[in-house]
Amino acid sequence: MTTTVTGPGGEPLPPGPYRPSQLQRERESYRRRQSVRSVLLAAVSTGVVGLVLILGIVGSPGWERVKETFFDLEVGLDALPAVLTGLWLNVRLLVFCAMGALVLGLLVAIMRTLRGPVFFPLRALATSYTYGFRGAPLIIVLYLMTFGVPGLRLGGTPSVLVLGGIALVITYGAYLAEVFRAGIESVHPSQIAAARSLGLTYRQTMRHVVLPQAIRRVTPPLLNDMVALQKDVGLISLAGPIDAIRAAQIATAQSYNFTPYLVAGVLFVLMAIPLVAVTDWVTMRAARRQSAEGAR
Repeated sequence: MTTTVTGPGGEPLPPGPYRPSQLQRERESYRRRQSVRSVLLAAVSTGVVGLVLILGIVGSPGWERVKETFFDLEVGLDALPAVLTGLWLNVRLLVFCAMGALVLGLLVAIMRTLRGPVFFPLRALATSYTYGFRGAPLIIVLYLMTFGVPGLRLGGTPSVLVLGGIALVITYGAYLAEVFRAGIESVHPSQIAAARSLGLTYRQTMRHVVLPQAIRRVTPPLLNDMVALQKDVGLISLAGPIDAIRAAQIATAQSYNFTPYLVAGVLFVLMAIPLVAVTDWVTMRAARRQSAEGAR
């Protein structure tokens, strides 16, 4: 059966190589209607849930007290400059800790994948490091580095800020090491054998064959760990440096109001949004690539 393609006015159109058929246009129109319907339903349901939550919170007996304690606009604006100044310290700490953790994690992952009995001490050291620091709470490592190391009274001891950054690096380096190792071991051994058969050394094989594929595959989980690190840099306030959290604590002690903490939390969320968006985009892109490769 031949389907006649008609124009907007109902007149028949001559067949063309790129002109959609009547059935295809009906399908596209149906999909558009379904998309609009889905968007409207999602908007209505979201509005209803939000309205119920707002009415439930605002109508609670203690709402006025909570509003004065956590949502005081005047107190928040007064604390904003100091919190922003402290946030700049968090941003700088995040950049240096992220680079250090990535380098450390990659080195440890390579040490764990070394083969041969001569490399057993390196493998044992890397394994002990990952097992130890993946299981140790970050706050304990932070206390040991920022309070324990200065207590030794050694010459040339760095500042508390640097020691806190080292604690973040060695803790997150253990997490990233396992991510990198998973990516390295996901590369099929036949590719390594083919590279070695072509005359590449082990170092050249890792650099040109294994690591490019491994890093591309583990980019989404790496970015997720960076998002977690972006939040945990706020723990440096426990050691004394005046970052955003510490500045909020000082403002809270002066005003007896918790709104500065909320201001710091909102700034941390705003700082994380770009990184979270990039993480979601990379994850979706990797999923589409994997689906395209599986369809071949």
